[in-house]
Amino acid sequence: MPRFFKEFFKAFLVGVAIFIVLLIIYYANGQVFTLEEFWVSFLENMTFSIIIYLCNAYVFIVLRKKFSRQLYTKKYIAYGILGNIVASVFGIFLSRLTLNVFVNDVPLEAFLAGERPDYYYISFTISMVVVFIFYSVFYYRFYKEKQLKEQKIIAGTASARFDALKNQLDPHFLFNSLNVLTSLIEEDPHQAQKFTTSLSKVYRYVLEQKNKDLVTVDEELNFARTYVRLLKMRFEDSIVFSIPDKSIIPDSRIVPLSLQLLLENAVKHNVVTSAKPLHITVKEESGMLIVSNNLQEKQVVKKSSGVGLQNIQQRYEILTDRQVFIDKTASNFSVAIPILTEKLSVVETQQSHIAEKRYIKAKEKVDAVKSFYSNLMTYCVVIPCLWWLNLRTTDFLWALFPTIGWGFGVLAHGMEAYGYNPLWGKRWEERKIQELMDKDEF
Repeated sequence: MPRFFKEFFKAFLVGVAIFIVLLIIYYANGQVFTLEEFWVSFLENMTFSIIIYLCNAYVFIVLRKKFSRQLYTKKYIAYGILGNIVASVFGIFLSRLTLNVFVNDVPLEAFLAGERPDYYYISFTISMVVVFIFYSVFYYRFYKEKQLKEQKIIAGTASARFDALKNQLDPHFLFNSLNVLTSLIEEDPHQAQKFTTSLSKVYRYVLEQKNKDLVTVDEELNFARTYVRLLKMRFEDSIVFSIPDKSIIPDSRIVPLSLQLLLENAVKHNVVTSAKPLHITVKEESGMLIVSNNLQEKQVVKKSSGVGLQNIQQRYEILTDRQVFIDKTASNFSVAIPILTEKLSVVETQQSHIAEKRYIKAKEKVDAVKSFYSNLMTYCVVIPCLWWLNLRTTDFLWALFPTIGWGFGVLAHGMEAYGYNPLWGKRWEERKIQELMDKDEF
């Protein structure tokens, strides 16, 4: 029932607006109404406007329930337009039936026999203009909401993917480190003890960087040196490691643990012995950090989990358009990862997401208040002009009707903009939602 009264009020406002436009056209053509003619014309106009509007509103509500927001897509928009055409024709027929049969006491048979298509042209044209404006407004709103939703979905998906990729590193790093520790326990218990102590320091870094999107290259270089020391506890001189002391570019950044993953892959997939030492080189070149090693692949390698290199590629895909380059020859394998000079991340942290939500809510509030002020200013400009036109053309105070009708509209607009509704305002909604949430059976 509240929905009916809301739509009825909208229909009344639309009817008043159409009547004002028609009055201006009539007076511009020199046509003058008597008081009785004015009231008859006003009541007929409101009858047509309210009935046609309610018919179209009912069709629109039914279509929205059936197709939801798909109604605004190209595939289903034809259904909406066709439905409103049928609703408009039916509404015009129902309005004419009401005025002729129920108001003017015309016999039903005579009314039906006298119906002509000519009687529907003007009303149908006006109805289609209103429907076109209505769909244009709703389609524009849907398009903007869709754009905003797509951006939020992209950001939310990227955030979830990025968090999932980072969370892969914990078990992956710990599992491989424990494998190394297991080997050391069998080969050299003393080294295993030192490895355990160093591992705790390394793993602390892993946990510290877990929630960061990017870290400085210098931090990652320092960690890489620490990680290689762990590897040397097991392989000793079988690994030859070359790495710069610091980055060439100040404040340059890369994804955290990327160097550790590349070093780990190099050891995992290659033969590392004193007879065939593994040479690993880290260098900066053309805005890229390049990790390369001599290729001496193991003959039997357990199937890779794909976490390492694939993880780095996927994280960079989320953060930037720059790509990770892989170069493999018969004697060398290298991976070049982009060095970022600024954070180009679409990943949303919780705080930034909350800030964005607050910004959007505040912007909607400001837009609503701005729209109300625009409506109020237009009202203050147009209504005096209508009164001037009224007093210059006739003694009948027809300007009183748009003053009151539009005034109610401005009042309702202001109440909505400032979130005040004595019947079903936002506070009532919040109380009702909380009441339902507090119920155990809900």
